[in-house]
Amino acid sequence: MNKHLSLHMARPTESALDTGRRNLLKMTSMGIFAAGVASTIIAPAFAQSPLQPGNEWDKTFVKSDHVDHQKVTFKNRYGITLAADLYQPKNISGKLAAIAISGPFGAIKEQSSGLYAQTMAERGFITLAFDPSYTGESSGEPRHVASPDINTEDFSAAVDFLGLLPTVDRERIGIIGICGWGGMALNAAAVDKRIKAVVASTMYDMTRVMSKGYNDSMTQQQRTQTLEQLSQQRWKDAENGTPELGPIYNELKGDEPQFMVDYAEYYKSPKRGFHPRAINSNGSWTITNPLSFMNMPLLSYINEISPRPILFIHGEKAHSRYFSETAYEKAAEPKELMIIEGANHVDLYDRIDVIPFDKLTDFFQKNL
Repeated sequence: MNKHLSLHMARPTESALDTGRRNLLKMTSMGIFAAGVASTIIAPAFAQSPLQPGNEWDKTFVKSDHVDHQKVTFKNRYGITLAADLYQPKNISGKLAAIAISGPFGAIKEQSSGLYAQTMAERGFITLAFDPSYTGESSGEPRHVASPDINTEDFSAAVDFLGLLPTVDRERIGIIGICGWGGMALNAAAVDKRIKAVVASTMYDMTRVMSKGYNDSMTQQQRTQTLEQLSQQRWKDAENGTPELGPIYNELKGDEPQFMVDYAEYYKSPKRGFHPRAINSNGSWTITNPLSFMNMPLLSYINEISPRPILFIHGEKAHSRYFSETAYEKAAEPKELMIIEGANHVDLYDRIDVIPFDKLTDFFQKNL
């Protein structure tokens, strides 16, 4: 066993993976790659959420009495205004280490990333949970598109913002990417040397799953067919003057694999992660959203993160576990892969008793 591998468990059963492949390929034929991404029809009123920064509490988790919270905005390198929640420990003394956090793919700062941010602020870090470009309260038109380039830039823009705060030591900034933003975080850390440590939690490599399917099961014929459909969709969008949205997603019909049930349980349940601004709860990606992910591998330069440390965290029973395992193998030292026994993919979104916050705290205290 590799000394940096915290725990190694058996992979998901082949039958479960086969079921997942069939469902993904069925979605692929429609030109949509779910990968845990909700695709729901957006009402016209939901097309653009006006940004009104304030300190009102609108999260899916309980507010902590141990941190100060403030809504903030900042611009990325492309001029897009990003909305974020800044969490700071009360009674700050001196300059502190800071962490920028985003994800999952299709989620917003009021959900998982905010929970991570508030919890890490309770543990002594200044944290920033932000909405990626084109989503949530952040700006960008058209709404509800993603980009491996622009969303990588979003992390660096968050580092810009944190480094200008008088309470932050700009030589001690790290990042956390959750789910699809795990891949974005790794890509950002590879190119932005100001980032001193990076965590990818329950990671998805969105460029890999969109271009190759789950477990790289997409055939060349299927890929060609998907690209043909996406290309033809561009004509429709050009004629209509607006991008068409995907079909309803995360509304179960009864024949979905377990991981899709898990997504719906989180994003659709008011008791867990439902939020009206979240794409995965109450919105959809555009049909052509996969285009920029189809031929732009996010993790091409993951080895260039070294000598800065990487911590991968994934659930033992997560269908997405192979993303972290293969990324871990490609990454250079120092690196660590922590497998959480019994956990599925979305358990690491909000299960306080499952997310290894003690490990996260120790990792950043040692490396920032």
